[in-house]
Parts: sequence; structure tokens; C-alpha cells
Amino acid sequence: MTLNLKNLLNPKVKMSKMGEFQELRPIEGLQISAVSADLYGDGRDDLTLFFFEEGANFGAVYTNSKVTSASINWNLKVKRHFVKALMINTQNANTFTGIKGAQGLKEVAHALSKSLTLKSSQSPKGVKEVIKITDLLFASTGVIGEDFPYLKIKSRIPELVKKLRIEQSKFVWFKAASAIMTTDTRPKVAYEECKVGSKLVKISGIAKGSGMIAPNMATMLSFIFTDANIPSVFLKSILKKVTATTFNSITVDSDTSTNDMVAIFATGKAKNSKIYNVLDPKLQEFEKALHRLALNLAKQIVVDGEGAKKFITVNVIGARSTTMARNICFSIANSPLFKTAIAGEDPNWGRIVMAIGKSGENVQPSKIQIKFGKYLVAEQGKVAKDYNEKDLKEYMKWGSIDIEVNLNIGNSLYTVYTCDFTHDYIDINADYRN
Repeated sequence: MTLNLKNLLNPKVKMSKMGEFQELRPIEGLQISAVSADLYGDGRDDLTLFFFEEGANFGAVYTNSKVTSASINWNLKVKRHFVKALMINTQNANTFTGIKGAQGLKEVAHALSKSLTLKSSQSPKGVKEVIKITDLLFASTGVIGEDFPYLKIKSRIPELVKKLRIEQSKFVWFKAASAIMTTDTRPKVAYEECKVGSKLVKISGIAKGSGMIAPNMATMLSFIFTDANIPSVFLKSILKKVTATTFNSITVDSDTSTNDMVAIFATGKAKNSKIYNVLDPKLQEFEKALHRLALNLAKQIVVDGEGAKKFITVNVIGARSTTMARNICFSIANSPLFKTAIAGEDPNWGRIVMAIGKSGENVQPSKIQIKFGKYLVAEQGKVAKDYNEKDLKEYMKWGSIDIEVNLNIGNSLYTVYTCDFTHDYIDINADYRN
């Protein structure tokens, strides 16, 4: 799916219409619901449930923060490679909530286990097994340090389970993606398909994130669903690889959340031939499709960065190593001086020079070339001979800005996606809890 930057970056666009979004095809073996526990006090959907009646293989990547939510702690203790459900709440991060937060989540888990077991027993096939709390995964997003509203959440679980739908229309996906948002201004959805062997495989995904976005699981959540038959150990390996150049290559404000999580679930309903190792050639097209989907969602998060008006791509090429290129990319992309210059449509390339220097990488200033779009602005340790401020100022009015830094000392490269810093970012975060 191509991102419509003109529409997405329009500051006047505050609400999104369902018709603007890509059609996500149903994933067999998955059921979805979203309801309101009135956690925001305005009746908006704030609880989402994904249920796999026959179970699903999964892989997940979590935040590298040393302070983590009760939901992340819960998931890390799940040693199974086969799960039955994922539940997400918004408004409350359940982080720094002590033993009460952990106990509250456990009560929610028991209530969800009971309701899902009851639902399974009422199916035409009858109950096959009790759905245990260890079959469940959780995610939370919202304010850190406030008491976890587990009683409100528990009270809505029967309705959440009752409203599970096998039919996954565009409305169902839109509703689920909307229910996990916090300061996001629009839901984020993406779809891809590919062949695994001779079988067509579908991949549908949603994400949320707008602020507190930085690499190492940049507050960001993404949930991806496929009907492929791929073992959990291979799913996790592929997801970790894909994440490195997608979700971990974005930044809005350099802040890594306590709750970040990306997970992929595979129902196996495509019935593709068995996968025996992660290097199996049959997985190549799946990995490419998953990368396209993850990069799509990651870019949507950046476009929807809090207060963002411009989408920025930072490319560093000619580096000695990927690590060097990555460090310089993020040094530029995370610089408030650089980001505010872009917001002000000021082609102040000196701020890029500053960011390269502060990265700590051993560069050779006389070899560095800097471009804004197609315009060369600096080379050989000084301003470019043909630099034209008028051309640059015109380019800076664009909604999408490309920055290229060529270090000319090697063959490695890296790309990071970010957005500008506007006064709206301050307003959103100054009023976040009001």
C-alpha cells in the first residue's frame, strides 16, 4: 500500500474515515472483537481481543527498556509456543503499578480464561480443553503509574468474548485498530500476501504509536496475523530480523516505551507444506511480504507522530559498517535541533553536520557529502559550490523530506524514518493526562 502523505500530513485531518484504509482479508482461525470499558470516560472502544479457537503459533519482540509493564512481564513468563488469545487495553500502561498491577492483570486473565472456556464449550464441537491463563497474552498502552483499572476491564470481558466475530470485514479490522490507539489520530492497518510453497498465504496487521517512539521496540504496539503454517521458533527468528529494519528503524522523539511489543500469530490454516528450518527457501517470499507489511506500519506510525507535519527519511551511505551508518542516522533523526529546523522549513544543514559529529563515529569531514532531496548542500568540508538557498527553501515546503549523508569511507548504509517537531508535540504531551 502506498502512503498518501498529502492526506496523512494534513494538519486539518483529525479523524479518519474507514474508506481511506486498505482492505484486510480475513485470516482463517482468527476471531476479533473490541468493546468499551469506559477507561477514557467517553465510551470509546478501549479493549480488544484476538482469539484463536484452535490455537496459534506465535513470535514476539518486546521493549528493551529496563522498566516494563505488567503485561510484558506476564508474556515473558509464558513458555508455551502455542497460544489461544491476545487481549489489549488502552488508556492505562499498567507500568510502575507494583504488586497491585500484577495481581489485577492476573484477575483479568482468570476472567478471560473462564469466559473463553465457556464460549468453547458452547461451540458445536464442544469444549476440547480448558483455556488456561498460560494460553493468554496481554498488551497495555497508556499512562504510566496510574492504578490498573482491572475491575472495569473484568466487568466487560463477557461482552468482549460474546462479540467475537469470525467474519473480519473492513469494519472489524478498523474497529480493532482504533481500539488500541492512544494519542494516534488514525488507525494503522496493512495487508500483504505471498506464496509459501504452492499455497497462498495472507498476512494482516495493525499497529498503534504516535509518541514515545524510538528504536529497540519502539508507546508502540503491532499485531500481525497470518494463516501460514510456520513453527513459533521460525516466526520469532523472522520477526526479529524484519523488525531490525522496520519498527526499529523509526523514531519520533527518541523515547523508548516501557510497553513496546510486536507479535505475529500463525493459525496454520493455509496448510502449506511443513517448514523444517528457518533457511527453508519456502520462507523467503514470506519474509519479504512480512517486511513490506512491517515497514508499511512503521512508516504509518512516523507519519502520525505527535504533531507531525513532515515525514523525513534519513539515509546514511558510504559508511565503514552498518552500525556506524545506523548510529549516525539516529543521531540526526533524534536531534531536536534538526527536527525543529525541518518543521520551520529551514534548510539548516549545519544541524546535520552537528549531529554527525556528536554521533561519536570516526568520520572524515572532508569526505562528507550532504543532500536534501536531489540538492547537494555540502561537500569537501564546506558548503557546496552550486548551493542555492532559494531552491532549498522551496524543497523544504514538501510534506516528505529526504536527507542523504554520504560518508565516502565504506560500502555500508542504513535508513531511518522520522518526523518533524512542531509546537503541537508540546501541546499534546503537556495536556496528555488532562
